[in-house]
Amino acid sequence: MPSTIRTTTLPSGEAIQVLGQGTWKMGEDRRRRADEVNALKLGLDLGITLIDTAEMYASGGAEEVVAEAIAGRRAEVFVVSKVLPSNASRAGVQRACENSLKRLRTDRIDLYLLHWPGSVPLAETVEAFEALKKAGKIRHWGVSNFDTEDMEDLAGLPGGGNVQTNQVLYNLVRRGPEFDLAPWSRKRGIPLMAYSPVEQGALARNARLDAIAARHNATAAQIALAWVMHQDGVIAIPKASSQEHVRQNFAALDIKLTSQDLSDLDRAFPPPTRKRGLEMI
Repeated sequence: MPSTIRTTTLPSGEAIQVLGQGTWKMGEDRRRRADEVNALKLGLDLGITLIDTAEMYASGGAEEVVAEAIAGRRAEVFVVSKVLPSNASRAGVQRACENSLKRLRTDRIDLYLLHWPGSVPLAETVEAFEALKKAGKIRHWGVSNFDTEDMEDLAGLPGGGNVQTNQVLYNLVRRGPEFDLAPWSRKRGIPLMAYSPVEQGALARNARLDAIAARHNATAAQIALAWVMHQDGVIAIPKASSQEHVRQNFAALDIKLTSQDLSDLDRAFPPPTRKRGLEMI
């Protein structure tokens, strides 16, 4: 078991773990509620204290699952949640944040993200985020599903330089961000937060990973996750709805990919040679 989980650094200077716990699709079925809560609790017990959620997930149900999992241990958890673009106006952000706080049963969100670019002027959303920070409702804010041009627009706004992260789809079969978004972000010290790092489980069944997995006595999913965490300034937030899955994700921290592994992965999953539009699922 790793004594500590590796970290990267937010622009604010705060350290943030490179492995978190995702909650997309949690809270959708009451029959799975106990398993989901127990999975998150085990993650906390293992030291994975970053939990990512959103108001959109199960229409707030995932935030309620998180609330149950972190009850009595809020101080040790770094909570990330997201506001929908349709709620990204000044009044809408305030209202959405208050609703998320109620569902999470907390007085603050550590990192609050705009879920994807929308029709509300970005400057208005940034003003709303800054107001929430001033009020102590959130500690940091960021964005999600922003491509390089979107990030450039954001950086040019008053207060836009306070963005702390950009959560995007990134894994071995979705390497588009490496062409320009990842270098742009690294240059400015803004970590990328990779959702679906195992491509919603598809990479767990990808035969191109089998030989590398065998070298490490690991699973294909663990190799895919280890590769994401190997990238500089990238945070992986896989979802695990069972305790065994949590243990498997945690064990991926111990995998040290060799130069041979990385070369083999580049051949099997080639990096981009041209700009691609940012993908979303």
